[in-house]
Amino acid sequence: MQQNNRLSFAGQDIYVGLDTGKKSWTVTILTEHMEHRTFNQVPKPDALVHYLHKNFPEAHYQCAYEAGYFGFWIYEYLRDHGVDCIVVHAADIPTKDKEKRNRNDRVDSRKLARNLRNGELTQLYVPSRQSQEDRSLVRMRMQMVRKQTRCKNQIKSFLSFYGIDIPEELVRSHWSNKFINWLESLEFQYESGNHSLSALLSELRHLRQTICELTRDIRHLARQEPYNKIVPCLDSIPGVGVVTAMVLLTEIVDIERFKNIDHLASYVGLIPGEDSSGDQEKHTGISRRRNQNLRYLLIESSWVAMRKDPALLMSFNELAKRMPRNQAIIRIARKLLSRIRFVIKNQEYYEPCVVS
Repeated sequence: MQQNNRLSFAGQDIYVGLDTGKKSWTVTILTEHMEHRTFNQVPKPDALVHYLHKNFPEAHYQCAYEAGYFGFWIYEYLRDHGVDCIVVHAADIPTKDKEKRNRNDRVDSRKLARNLRNGELTQLYVPSRQSQEDRSLVRMRMQMVRKQTRCKNQIKSFLSFYGIDIPEELVRSHWSNKFINWLESLEFQYESGNHSLSALLSELRHLRQTICELTRDIRHLARQEPYNKIVPCLDSIPGVGVVTAMVLLTEIVDIERFKNIDHLASYVGLIPGEDSSGDQEKHTGISRRRNQNLRYLLIESSWVAMRKDPALLMSFNELAKRMPRNQAIIRIARKLLSRIRFVIKNQEYYEPCVVS
C-alpha cells in the first residue's frame, strides 16, 4: 500500500503581514489559531510566493502591506500569483499603545497580520496600471512646477543678497522673456558671481522647457480615451482648464467609488477635523488628512472660479462677512468640487447657477 505524504491546506486561510523595505522585507505569517513565524526575506514578491506555496500548499493566502514607497506593483504581482493582497493606509491600521511606543519592522508586520486576520483593515482603492501611469505624468508636471517655483525664489534671493533691485518697468512682468533677458544681462564684479547666476538661469530654462513638454503630453493624453469625452465638460467649469481637468480625473479615477459629496470631500481634505468628548465639541479646522494635489488645486481654482461664476462670488462675499477669507475659500472649494462631481457623473457641460 502506497503512503501519501502530500500536504494540503485546502480550505484554510493563511494571513501575511508584509513590512516592505528597500533592502529587506519583514514577513509575519499567521494561521487561524497561531503565529507561524516572523522573518526577513529579500525584497522580492516571488520569494514570498514560493515560501507560501512550499509551506502551505493549496491554502487561501491573504496579504497586507502599507501604501508608500513601493506603490502597487507588489500588490499586482501577488494578485497575479494567487495571493489575495490588499494595500492599506498606515493611519487606518489599529495600533496598541505598546506598539506606538516600541515601533520596528517586526512589530509592524505582526500588527498587519493580526489586524488582517481580525478583519480590521480597510483596503485602499488601487487604480489600473494605465491610470497609475497617466497619474504619474500629470504629477510629474506638478513636481516640475514646484521645482520651478523654488528656482525662481533662489534667483530672487540671489539678487537680494547682492542688493540688486528689479527695474520698476519689470516689477509686474516677472519671468517674462523681457525679465529673463534683463537677468542675463546682469554683470557681477567677478566671474564667480556671473557663473552662479548663469547656473540658476540655466536650471530655470531647463525646467520651463520640461514643463512645456509635459503640458503638451498631457493635452495630447486628454484627447485620448477615456478622457476625451469628459475633459471638454470639465473645461466648461469656471476655474477648470484642460490640465486641471486631467489632474482631477487621474487623481479621482472612478467617481463612483465615492458614495456622496461628503465622501469625496473627505478624500480631497475639505472637511473640518473634530476632537469631541462628552458634552464638549471642538472643531480643529480643516482636516490634515487629504489628497495634497487635489486640495491645493481646488483652492487655487476656486479663487479663479468665483471671479467668473456669480453664484460662487455671492457665496464668497456672504461667507467673508463672518469668517476670514482663507476659511471662506475652503467653502467655495467644496462648492466647486460639488459642481465637478456633478459634471463627471453626468458627463454634461456646466451651466452657471444650475448646479448647486
